[in-house]
Amino acid sequence: MSAADRVDVAMLIARIAQLADAGTPQEYLSCFTDDAVWELADAGGLPMDSQRVVGQEAILAGVHERRSAGIQGPGSHTRHDVSSIVVEVSGDYATARSYFRYYTGTLAAPVLAGMGTYTDAFRRDGDGWKLSQRAITRS
Repeated sequence: MSAADRVDVAMLIARIAQLADAGTPQEYLSCFTDDAVWELADAGGLPMDSQRVVGQEAILAGVHERRSAGIQGPGSHTRHDVSSIVVEVSGDYATARSYFRYYTGTLAAPVLAGMGTYTDAFRRDGDGWKLSQRAITRS
């Protein structure tokens, strides 16, 4: 297990958070494997339902839905903040667990709208590390 791999995975987690708020849908999607799974166990307090989506097409549709609802993306004045990242690497596979906080109203007086845990799995391919599974739980 290399320290460089752990740093690369942690930086990918940070990149995904930043792209959710300020990137293009294609930049965001480029961080995921083709068969990635994105699962939100509890959407309480958010204008969306709990869901489990599989594959880049479904993940991209979710990005567009969240942007249409104004809960992520440029102009939404939201912020995904990730911390306490613990990464384990085994060859071309990695897992990570991290805490997140989701803020709205960041242009004026930010409001903590949600917080919880990301439980992630990653695979390395010719382009580097990609997220293959994310389970989002709120607390």
